[in-house]
Amino acid sequence: MQPKRTALVFIATLAVTLTGWAHHSHGNYEMTQYTELDGTVTDLYFINPHAWLYMDVETEDGGTITWAMEAAGASTLTRAGISEDELKPGDRIHVRCHALRDGSPGCLLGFVTTPDGVVKEWD
Repeated sequence: MQPKRTALVFIATLAVTLTGWAHHSHGNYEMTQYTELDGTVTDLYFINPHAWLYMDVETEDGGTITWAMEAAGASTLTRAGISEDELKPGDRIHVRCHALRDGSPGCLLGFVTTPDGVVKEWD
């Protein structure tokens, strides 16, 4: 199961990275509406220029799919009061984000509701 998840994360990262040539354009995201997801944190890369949050979301058939979520950079998040240890693998969270237009499991992260119920903006 681990190799499958690693492959999915790699593919999602590659897909988002390739669209990153238009670095600050949000044209690849559906910016007119939010997508809401519940899931389990698998990884958080608290880095600049953009932090990345990976979350497993249960599918209707009982499987899981890993979503890659682009956030503001670590320095911007820190100034907003979000710390690197805010989320850890295994945390159940709720997010509101702008999904990728092509339907792949990725989004521009907007808001995260932490396990203790606090809502914070991540973009």
